[in-house]
Amino acid sequence: MILERNNFLNVKQIEQQLKQSQQKSRIDDFKALVKIFQLCHSGANEIGTKLENLDDEYSMNYDHNPIHHMEERMKSIGSLIGKLDRKGLDLTIENVRNHIYDIAGIRVITNYIDDIYRIKEALIDQSDVTLIRRKDYIKNPKPSGYRSLHIVVSIPVFQSTGVEDVPVEVQIRTIGMDMWASLEHKLRYKTNVDPKKVKEHTGNLQKYATELYDIESRMQEIFKDLQ
Repeated sequence: MILERNNFLNVKQIEQQLKQSQQKSRIDDFKALVKIFQLCHSGANEIGTKLENLDDEYSMNYDHNPIHHMEERMKSIGSLIGKLDRKGLDLTIENVRNHIYDIAGIRVITNYIDDIYRIKEALIDQSDVTLIRRKDYIKNPKPSGYRSLHIVVSIPVFQSTGVEDVPVEVQIRTIGMDMWASLEHKLRYKTNVDPKKVKEHTGNLQKYATELYDIESRMQEIFKDLQ
């Protein structure tokens, strides 16, 4: 199992992104924004370590690695501003703290569907992890066909000045679901593709999402039978 950790945005990078977005004047405290990013990055590292430990435990005790790999990411300033704009909110520290829960995120790719819920339960059962919100797009897929389990958890981060609870978004999905989501994302945001082709492939992907889920369910049953 591999955890791909992206480097933390430094102060100069955050300042540059704010200048590029022409929104620097809207932030009430630049240092406070940097601190939020640093705290969220540390929170993601804490959750990543917990997930690595859980995967090691399952491997040793059950001869099964539920996690195929993980990817850690930090939200860009552009994405942060865009999300606040969509919510009709100004770029202020108060709005970032109270309304943005996915500055730091981890995508967990599992081997089987059952592993998704196994990992989720094992994570939120830990005494220092608090579940904030949960959206199950596996049992209730989006109209596009997208499937994934999204949870936001809070984790205490120890700093030299004390302890702060920070939110981290965790997206959990299978290898097949991740492959589908990557292709759908490319189709959605590749703007130079013929609109007719986009429409055709969008319809196909909706159908393939259901077929892929059925295949993964049957493969899971084979795996269970071999255990």
